Amino acid sequence: MTIGEIAGLIAALSFAVLVGFISINLSRLSKIMKDISDTVQRLNSTIDIVTKDVDNLSIEVEGLLNKANTLVDDVNGKLSKTDPLFTAIGDLGVTVSDVNQSTKQLTSNLVSGVSKKKSSPLERFIKSTRTKTKTQTNNSSNDTVQNETSINISDAIQESDLVSLTKTKPSSTAGEISLK
Repeated sequence: MTIGEIAGLIAALSFAVLVGFISINLSRLSKIMKDISDTVQRLNSTIDIVTKDVDNLSIEVEGLLNKANTLVDDVNGKLSKTDPLFTAIGDLGVTVSDVNQSTKQLTSNLVSGVSKKKSSPLERFIKSTRTKTKTQTNNSSNDTVQNETSINISDAIQESDLVSLTKTKPSSTAGEISLK
């Protein structure tokens, strides 16, 4: 055997080994391609099922959204009908607060007018006649003195009530509405 024949034999063996490796890899590649084909078929069938489910869900969600929109519109309509009520209640609270303030001012003016009131000449005349009459009838009639004393005491009680009313603080919740 010559060197050329040995080289040809080595080349032929190398080529045979190369063809063997290529055929093994090609058979593996064909198996992988078959697996990929099966996976793609299963994926397509799964996508069809999921698409149908998503379509059904979207129809149901659309129906629920329509019902929710109708409900929200109904609630908004009913709330808009109650707006005048709450406005009226707020106005009533403001009015009550104004009445309270006016009453307090009136009471304050009344008390200051009663306590600072100077007696007129007519009242001084009446008072002096009462005093004279009182001294004249003091021994004869104790009932009259008791009646005048009770009148003076009731006047003092009424005046002290009015003074205490003007000194009290106004209600902190007057005119306010708190909803729970």
